[in-house]
Amino acid sequence: MLLIEIFKSILLGIVQGITEWLPISSTGHMILFDEFLVLDTTPEFKTMFMVVIQLASILAVILLFFNKLNPFAPSKDDVQKKETWDIWFKVLVGIIPAGVIGLLFDDLINEHFYNWITVSITLIVYGIAFIVIEKRNKNKHPKVSTFNDLTYKMALIIGFFQVLALIPGTSRSGATIVGAILIGIARPIAAEYSFFLSVPIMLGASIVKLGKFGFNFTSSELIILLVGCVVSFIVSVFAIKFLMSYIRRHDFSSFGWYRIVVGILVIGYFMIIG
Repeated sequence: MLLIEIFKSILLGIVQGITEWLPISSTGHMILFDEFLVLDTTPEFKTMFMVVIQLASILAVILLFFNKLNPFAPSKDDVQKKETWDIWFKVLVGIIPAGVIGLLFDDLINEHFYNWITVSITLIVYGIAFIVIEKRNKNKHPKVSTFNDLTYKMALIIGFFQVLALIPGTSRSGATIVGAILIGIARPIAAEYSFFLSVPIMLGASIVKLGKFGFNFTSSELIILLVGCVVSFIVSVFAIKFLMSYIRRHDFSSFGWYRIVVGILVIGYFMIIG
């Protein structure tokens, strides 16, 4: 029985590791996946698992961008260390909106929006939005191409876009990257800033969920959680590298079409099964 749950955890780790970084919504896909292949655990553990497994994905960001995010790196001079601190201060500004609203409405969002109906609708709506925005920005040139050019006002605006991702199916990376592009930030900088924003946000969310659940894991629950986290971390490393390469040559339109197709298929499936 435990082997089956471990297998499910591995699959969930793969789904999480891929979808956390691509603009197709990791939480939305995890909820949909759980509709078809349900983890045989308590509802409380499952809710915690869905969030904490994302923290493992965040560790991939720390690994891949460790030098860029480390203000104490011996290889950096004083100017470079100051620039690194500046990145962190802009990240802190960017997480304020989602951090405040997430803490205030966490239980309400979990109760009313963590379902296939919400996910399918947001997949379609934001899929359309991605396509429309990409067409609108097709011939526009970014105003910001380095972190030094990213202002604190811009960081706060992107933070408000991140609030949209509190609703499952939206995509945190998609909302923040597209929001950044809309205000004139180059794709690579938008993507990296989105990755950096995820570190404190997911760390905070994981601490909240673990605090509510407690640390009284059964041995089976601990194994399931650790397996899912390890798989999510490994897959995330490759997913981040893929996205950084992809956005230098392509826009988000293909992800928009993917979202629309998946959203329609989900609605069709649940209408058929009643």
